[in-house]
Amino acid sequence: MSTAADPVTIHATTVAVQGRAVVITGASGAGKSSLALRLLALGAVLVADDRTVLRRDSDQIIAEVPDTLRGMIEARGVGILNATAAGPTPVVLVVDLDQTETRRLPRPHHYKLLDVAVPCLHKCDTLAWPAAIVQYLKGGAAQI
Repeated sequence: MSTAADPVTIHATTVAVQGRAVVITGASGAGKSSLALRLLALGAVLVADDRTVLRRDSDQIIAEVPDTLRGMIEARGVGILNATAAGPTPVVLVVDLDQTETRRLPRPHHYKLLDVAVPCLHKCDTLAWPAAIVQYLKGGAAQI
């Protein structure tokens, strides 16, 4: 049974790896675009910067960009940059930059998008964190 709902636009930046998207949330100035730029440098493609359109299709969330922002990302101190744009992409992960992870091996977190619980990572200040997000998008989290 498909339960497609009207799209909503949220303040978030979204990138994708191998057709799997991460929605990056956080307050203004939290570093959403900066993290996205690091992920782009590691091979991700831009879905949307600053504003992400979300729609629900059954138990899946699809992310896309408002037409006026397609293929553009802000780089603080540099300006607006062109980027390869992905089309509508299923969301498999949320990164919440307003929450900080303190555990080495954290318990699973979830973030509600359109009443769907999506796996969520909290901000982690390690050099490998952007690479870990890319790997998560490629292969998911291990079930141990």
